[in-house]
Parts: sequence; structure tokens; C-alpha cells
Amino acid sequence: MSFNVSSHPLIADKISRMRDFKTPNHEFRRLMSEVAMLLSYEATSSLSLKEGKVKTPLAWARSKKLSKEIVFVGILRAGLGLIDGMMKVFPEGRFAHIGIYRDEETLKPVKYYIRFPENLKDKTVILADPMLATGGSAVEAVNLIKSRGAKEIIFVCLIAAKEGAEHLKKYHKDVKIFAGCLDEKLNDNGYIVPGLGDAGDRMFGTD
Repeated sequence: MSFNVSSHPLIADKISRMRDFKTPNHEFRRLMSEVAMLLSYEATSSLSLKEGKVKTPLAWARSKKLSKEIVFVGILRAGLGLIDGMMKVFPEGRFAHIGIYRDEETLKPVKYYIRFPENLKDKTVILADPMLATGGSAVEAVNLIKSRGAKEIIFVCLIAAKEGAEHLKKYHKDVKIFAGCLDEKLNDNGYIVPGLGDAGDRMFGTD
């Protein structure tokens, strides 16, 4: 498994502003979308290309295009914030959703909604969730995506905990992880510390 933590100054700056409990909901949403755009560049830096030709106003030129279709999968509900930014970078991409929430008592993932293409073979799937905490939801989401034939999966998050990354690695060593930053630990409730709170609540004003 490839685990990549961003060192980009803009990503660090924007996540720091998102951490601030005084940051209003509308600014939190904007910052998440902006970080998603920046992380998209990093997460797709090694995608394969196919060569071709394109006619410019003056002559023919060699061209390079992505060799595989990209499907973005957001884990509801907080994943919607990352998907928003990714749509701006890849407007031609396909977008899908998986509804998973974490049981407050057991900390186990619970599925409640699945909506994405039946066949993901020969496609690059970028899975988005702001927080990689225990890793349970990420593992469950990757299980579902692989059941549709996907071979190339990239997981993108704002903040990761070491425990979550190791849990995902345990079950899916082939998944590449791109995180905006790595935080210290999980608390007894399975939340990342220091983290930024509940990303979904802060996005939608339900905190």
C-alpha cells in the first residue's frame, strides 16, 4: 500500500483554517472544496496516459489523454464536500455515492445507500472521505467497489490517523492513500485527535 501525506503549503494552510472551531460553516465548505481540488492533483499524478494526435489551428500535434475513465465515489455525507472540489477538476468524470455511517456504540460501519456503476472494471476509482479514522468505513467501501470489478482504487482524505491507514492496509494493500495530513491518534470514541470535529456536521451546520 502506498501512503502519501501531502507536504503542500496551501493544503496545510487550508486544513489549519478548517480545524479552527470558529470557522463558519460556509467557509468550511469552501475550504474543503479547495483542498479537494489540490489533493486531486496529487492523487492523480501517476495515472496512465495514452498518446494520440490533435489538430491545432496551425498543425497536428501529439496529444496525451487519460487511458482510463475516472469514477469518483464519495462516502456520504461528508464525502460530498470533497466530491464538489473534484468535480471542478474533472467535470467529465462519473460520480457515485456510498452511504455508510459509523455506529456510535460499536464503531462498526453500517451501509444504508449504494449508488454507483455495476461494472467498474478497467476504470480508475477515486474514493473520497474527509476523515480516515478507524478505517472501518473505508474498508467496507473498498469491498463494495472491488465487488464491481475495480482494480485501481485511490483513497483521498483530508486527515488520516495512523490506525485507520494501517487498518485499510491490512485488508487492501493495493489501495493508494493520499491524505492532506496525518494526525496523532484516535480518542475512545474513534474520533481523530486533534482532527477538526465531525466534518459532516461542520459542512451542513448540524454541529
